[in-house]
Amino acid sequence: MSAVGREVSSSAPTAAWRRKLVPYGLLLPGGLWLIIFFVVPMLRLVSVSLQTGIYPRYRFAWAWSNYAELVTNYGGQAVNSLVYAFLATAIAFLIAYPLAYFIAFRGGRWKNFLLVMLLMPFLMPFLLRTLSWKIILADHGLLVDLLKSVHLLGEDGRLLATGVAVVAGIVYNFLAFMTLPIYVSLEKIDRSLVEAANDLYASPAVAFRKVTFPLSRPGVVAGTLLTFIPAVGDYVNAVLLGTPQQFMIGNVIQSRFLVVLDYPVAAALSFTLMIVTVLLIIPYVRAAGTEDLVA
Repeated sequence: MSAVGREVSSSAPTAAWRRKLVPYGLLLPGGLWLIIFFVVPMLRLVSVSLQTGIYPRYRFAWAWSNYAELVTNYGGQAVNSLVYAFLATAIAFLIAYPLAYFIAFRGGRWKNFLLVMLLMPFLMPFLLRTLSWKIILADHGLLVDLLKSVHLLGEDGRLLATGVAVVAGIVYNFLAFMTLPIYVSLEKIDRSLVEAANDLYASPAVAFRKVTFPLSRPGVVAGTLLTFIPAVGDYVNAVLLGTPQQFMIGNVIQSRFLVVLDYPVAAALSFTLMIVTVLLIIPYVRAAGTEDLVA
């Protein structure tokens, strides 16, 4: 074999190995980021959740009883979190989809302006936006007086310091997270597909059900996840707009971490909340389909 042939044959495996290693090299930075800032803190959280003792002297003791605290002592707050998050996600969807549809299909040259108006309130701090709802829902405010005048609220009825106020605050604070993904999906729809459905004598309702909504489903899935996941762990709205009866599991975790300094129970509740949330969203994402979520 000539010298040139030996050189080509020896360099061929090297080139093949390089092609195989390139994807792993590209994944390395992201993988290290996830390991350092997600996997390691998660393992630390699990380790803390299995400790026992009194602050600041905790010791690892396989204290699985910390996980039972969610059911034995904080079941009501956990139920509040799930119920409020489900309601807020559903209401946000009912508001966001028509809004996103109008901007995408009817906005015309005003699309950018409407999007800016949608996002304008979210330039304010989260805390100020939530506090503004205390004024809107005040016992002698315009909204309560209006509802009383049309007999939708009793004379002694109120909105503030109720579950309604907490859900309203969550919906408002996370509405943009629902609207924007849906808008992006609707904006990507080829209008000729809707026109073709109309040419085939489909009514507007049928065209929407058979064409528009299925094509916007990735945005719906993304929007519901972006709303439900932070909503289930929220605690600010319950503190400012509710009472201890409306407290969510996030309020308990915040109190255990920063007030009681009971780190093991707080870590156990945090990890349990994460697991429950994952178990809820996995079947939802599989049922809804994920093919276009990364498109």
